[in-house]
Amino acid sequence: MPAHPSTKASGEFRILKERSVQRLGFGAMRVTGPGIWGPPADLDGARATLRRLRDLDVDFIDTADAYGPFVSEDLLRETLHPYGNVLIATKGGLTRHGPGLWRPLGRPEYLRQCVLMSMRRLGVERIELWQLHRIDPAVPAAEQFDVIGQMRKEGLIRYVGLSEVNVEEIRGAQKYFPVATVQNQYNLFDRQSEPVLQFCEQHDIGFIPWFPLGAGKLAGPESALAKVAARLKATPAQIALAWALKRSKVMLPIPGTSKVAHLDENVATAALQLTNDDYAALDRQGRSGE
Repeated sequence: MPAHPSTKASGEFRILKERSVQRLGFGAMRVTGPGIWGPPADLDGARATLRRLRDLDVDFIDTADAYGPFVSEDLLRETLHPYGNVLIATKGGLTRHGPGLWRPLGRPEYLRQCVLMSMRRLGVERIELWQLHRIDPAVPAAEQFDVIGQMRKEGLIRYVGLSEVNVEEIRGAQKYFPVATVQNQYNLFDRQSEPVLQFCEQHDIGFIPWFPLGAGKLAGPESALAKVAARLKATPAQIALAWALKRSKVMLPIPGTSKVAHLDENVATAALQLTNDDYAALDRQGRSGE
């Protein structure tokens, strides 16, 4: 592990070719309780983790009003406000009814409320990147996109992102606003969003993979993942994250944690150098699922 881990080794991405962020960010979902509900068990540890972000040059943080709910946004303001050059991205459009329970709500008046309340909790006059957490199937997508586009024109939102969408849904949203980022589940072993990633590459849209550390049972001792990890003296999760960073220039992984040591470990991944042979072997293993 480098003496001073830094996200700067991951390179930069320019959101809509305007705002630069380091490609390795931080997901603030885990600074909450079990089931992403209520405060974290170790509140002081979570605060220390968030304060450590500046030391590691993290300048892209992803959160959501549904994390806690509200706990993650509140802790970010408490520990990091004013944010300086750190871009705080948040999300809205899901309601919470208990630990592990998530329900979409895309009525235009509710989405507007999500934005206004996130602004208040984060202590900002504009959300730099606001993402629709899910498209609500019970509300016409056009109505959801229209109110988001209106809020962008009003200056409440600078950039707009989508989460868990397909290519056609991105195209539909683009009629109402420029799509700056897409956040879908994606990792070495879960490639269901490959067509979406390819679309993002073609249109220079930031792709934010959630669960980027996915390694699971496929990190057996004879696997390519385990062999590369052993050679580079890294963990399988670090290698999975390094693969994601090498996979695409539009990739913006946001691994999350509530522990300082784990945060340092994740950020140290930015300095790992996979060879082309490493990447190819990992890619084959990920696609084969063995």
